[in-house]
Amino acid sequence: MLFLNPTKNRELGFIDMIKNYLFAFFLITLAVVLFFNPNFETIFAGVAILLFGMIMLEEGFKVFTKGPLQNFLKKATDKLYKSITAGALVTAFIQSSSLLSVITISFISAGLISLSGGLGLIFGANIGSTATAWLVAGFGLKIKISALAMPMIIFGLIFSFQKTNTLKGIGNVLAGLGFFFLGIYFMKEGFDVFSKDIDLTTYAVEGYLGILIYTAIGVFITIVLQSSTASLVLIITALAAGQIEYENALALAIGSNVGTTITAILGSLTSNVAGKRLAGAHLIFNLTTGLVALLFIHPLANFVNYLSELVNINSTDYALKLALFHTTFNIIGVLIMIPFIKKLEAFLMKIFKEKTNKDIDEPKYLNEAILEFPGALISSLSNESKYLFKDSILEIVAHGFSIHRKDINSDIEISEVIKKSNAVIKTDIDELYYSKVKSIYGQILSYIAKGQSNLQLTEHQNKQLTDLKLANRKMVQIIRETRDLSKNIAVFLDSDNTHIKNEYNNIREEVAKVLRVIYLFKKDDTKELYFNTLKKLKAEAKQAKKARNQSINTLIRQNLITINMASSIVNDSDTNLIKNLIQVAELLYSEKDVIFENGTK
Repeated sequence: MLFLNPTKNRELGFIDMIKNYLFAFFLITLAVVLFFNPNFETIFAGVAILLFGMIMLEEGFKVFTKGPLQNFLKKATDKLYKSITAGALVTAFIQSSSLLSVITISFISAGLISLSGGLGLIFGANIGSTATAWLVAGFGLKIKISALAMPMIIFGLIFSFQKTNTLKGIGNVLAGLGFFFLGIYFMKEGFDVFSKDIDLTTYAVEGYLGILIYTAIGVFITIVLQSSTASLVLIITALAAGQIEYENALALAIGSNVGTTITAILGSLTSNVAGKRLAGAHLIFNLTTGLVALLFIHPLANFVNYLSELVNINSTDYALKLALFHTTFNIIGVLIMIPFIKKLEAFLMKIFKEKTNKDIDEPKYLNEAILEFPGALISSLSNESKYLFKDSILEIVAHGFSIHRKDINSDIEISEVIKKSNAVIKTDIDELYYSKVKSIYGQILSYIAKGQSNLQLTEHQNKQLTDLKLANRKMVQIIRETRDLSKNIAVFLDSDNTHIKNEYNNIREEVAKVLRVIYLFKKDDTKELYFNTLKKLKAEAKQAKKARNQSINTLIRQNLITINMASSIVNDSDTNLIKNLIQVAELLYSEKDVIFENGTK
């Protein structure tokens, strides 16, 4: 959130302190290990290069998540099987389950996809992430990938220095893949050199004790590296170099799956409720999958041997068999969880509850997660602006004109509503502005500014944010105009002069007609009908203003109203309130569903 309370600040400070201590401990331990055993240098250098490649890959693919990918994910989450498939395919393609998690959290926070759809994406991501093992075992270890990595890095860096975002994205992807492959090469070379001096297989532990020990080691490695992908590549290269036994490697792979949930949980501590729910789902899925894999590791290993024969994997190609094992137990985990998806969703919503009793000046749709992607930001800002308009602005206008909202929303003729609304509703418009509007209005403008400054927006997306800014500024203008008009309405509604009272009732009737149409706005096939009605009301208001001016001139000439009455009604007749109400409605409700338009800036 933009504004943190003292308790939240203390929580974040404690979390940051723990992370800093763990990071310092890791650096000291790494320095000691490298000092006393230089054989590890090449291996750890490979890990570092691979992690750097993954960061560049993620940055590169972010460029291409602004249009088609977001649209694809939004449409692919209406059915569970589609969301699981989409999560698997996208993760396998972009090689980053963390990027998919960020997109999912952002979309759930913006209300663009449901929690169950998000869970499907996350479960599918676990299957998709196993593609890395196949890439390394089936390709990275079979050829001299350093020869391929170097050209990719060279051309990737050339592209990354270009001004066009698309070329930068392509460059980062190419360079990221190059560094990824180069990291694998260094890790493989490191283990080959390492094996000449030290044989880690002498530390192999057989039986379930060994499985438990190596599972714990896999968890620890993943927590340290903050990446299950990096730890899995490390395991596969060590296995290919003969530095670990196959059974122990299976346990390490299970441990890496479980370990990645720890990093997800640490990341969710400062996240919003959507992030916490997904982290909870991630934890439950990976713990369940890991427990099943541990309990049935030998039957699973035998099943993998059977599958290996079917697909012609050599019985001694343990790296590929490990990749197959990794994919198999993740698929089994998804199959186990599918029947319980609704119960899991209900459980997570019960444990991690959205704050329903938000203060009146708290935004309902805005949170930090939506700032990750333009689509989520625009959708949330649009919903927040619509909520502010209907829940607060229109209420202020209605009460300022001494009309009850229930009457505006009723089937009673507007002329009858005005006749029955003959008592002044005492309204402190300034107090309503400060209590219900000002804070939310300020936060909407803040989010718009952050989006336009920090996100890569298309021309249309930038226009959408500009239109939302204009709509919100018009809302504040509407409050000022209502405040000025309400003072005279309160005076003349009880006036004995029927002529001035009728003139103000005519203004009230015109405003009430517009309010009724806006309250009836729905995002359906009848929306065009409402817009046509608003256009008609806008034209009628223009004609009514001309007619009212003539009527006022007649009343003045015939001395039917006083000079003070005349000056008041003349000034109030020139108001732009109706025009501004209609303009805000057009800005907020006329947008087409183009939030996820294709293309990049």
